[in-house]
Amino acid sequence: MTGIYGGSFNPIHKGHTALGLWLLRQGLVDELWFLVSPQNPLKPVADLLADEERLRLAQLALDDVARSPEAADIADCLRVSDFEFHLPRPSYMVHTLEAMRTAWPDRDFALVIGADNWLRFPQWFRADEILRHHPIIVYPRPGYPVDAATLPQGVQLVEAPLMPFASTAIREAIATQPDYHGEGLSPAVWEAIEREHFYRPVCPRT
Repeated sequence: MTGIYGGSFNPIHKGHTALGLWLLRQGLVDELWFLVSPQNPLKPVADLLADEERLRLAQLALDDVARSPEAADIADCLRVSDFEFHLPRPSYMVHTLEAMRTAWPDRDFALVIGADNWLRFPQWFRADEILRHHPIIVYPRPGYPVDAATLPQGVQLVEAPLMPFASTAIREAIATQPDYHGEGLSPAVWEAIEREHFYRPVCPRT
């Protein structure tokens, strides 16, 4: 089973990669693809780093995972995908999964989403079609309670550990906290963000 973990990853952080490793260790997926989205139709575009930059940061994060002794044995089961970059926009998951089934007819795909996304899943475009074709793995997010007893067939709530990281908070810390030094980010990702001055406020012209 190939898990599809879609998101803007703006930026990717240790919570994302830790979840991927946990899903692999639990045997819930055989591999996990971090599907970098060009633009989530349900999210604002403000502060969104360019597609290729977010993709590059995601690959840097997985490279760091591969170098860590505790994850080296399964790091090859994690990969970054730019598949949605080559599809028509706006990017709807139902179209992405349909295209993936066509591109890889011998693979089985499961969708991995957070509890926050599950609670607004009825708003997703053609959500019922996703449910018909793919199992869904829901991981917990603070402040978004999901009752496992209410989940439809094919949807599984997993007890993944909660991670104290969020991309929004990290972006805010980079922009506003001079003493922030990459907490929650892998070393290579933080190094690239510092070098390229990503997420820093732009000084107004005088």
